[in-house]
Amino acid sequence: MENLDVLTSLVAGGGVVVLSGAGLSTESGIPDYRGPSGVARRNPPMTFQAFTRDPLARRRYWARSHLGWRLIAGAAPNVGHRAVAGLQHAGLVDTVITQNVDGLHGAAGSPSVIELHGRLDEVTCLNCGNLTSREELDRRLREANPDFVAHVAGVNPDGDVDLPDEQVAAFRPVDCGICGTGMLKPDVVFFGETVPPQRVARCFAAVEQARSVLVLGSSLTVMSGRRFVIRAVKRGIPVAIVNQGPTRGDGHATVCVDAPLGAVLPQLAARVGAGAPLPV
Repeated sequence: MENLDVLTSLVAGGGVVVLSGAGLSTESGIPDYRGPSGVARRNPPMTFQAFTRDPLARRRYWARSHLGWRLIAGAAPNVGHRAVAGLQHAGLVDTVITQNVDGLHGAAGSPSVIELHGRLDEVTCLNCGNLTSREELDRRLREANPDFVAHVAGVNPDGDVDLPDEQVAAFRPVDCGICGTGMLKPDVVFFGETVPPQRVARCFAAVEQARSVLVLGSSLTVMSGRRFVIRAVKRGIPVAIVNQGPTRGDGHATVCVDAPLGAVLPQLAARVGAGAPLPV
């Protein structure tokens, strides 16, 4: 495959920055939004404004996320995550910038990951700023809702699931366990919320020092990730894209590979002599 040859040549040169999206986690059982396995959502994603201003919206979010989190927490890195970790350990990939909040890059052994949109396994208090683990919140929510059970057919990339209104109404959220009254929020960037400027600056710095940028499993629909491709193009840095389906960066890319990541990335790692470490 000619495109795979070009991709191999770029990665073999080292100095790669990976920008990953939800498409990389589909083979771990977490569907994406816009790709071939994308979920058809009956509910729009939660916005920061609705979460902070509307108690009913906040209850709905926590009821659905309480169930979805368990599925995210049980997901394991797939061969694509492990191939990326192998490329890092081989010294070919310097940094991974991920738009995902599932923590699977780290679980696969990637040593340098910038989690652009945060992590679902951490929870912050919007009042006192205390940061706690999602496991601790899960324990508290189970205690507050001992009879809350529901069948979940699938989970969205942000850990949200579809749930009937009558089940949402029976759910009881909890407040911060430290200050007692603070509103709890997963430590992720909601729609309508701004990515912390220091985190964005780290991403731009990594891109500007890169020899190439490798986009994995992202349609680049959202500017939050696409801006790094735009910056690379402006700096004359080659961009390679591996994704199922078209992306908004295809016109700027040096090479595009339209194929499943689980098939392409192990081949790529093997071609450049990068072994994939086992999950930690």
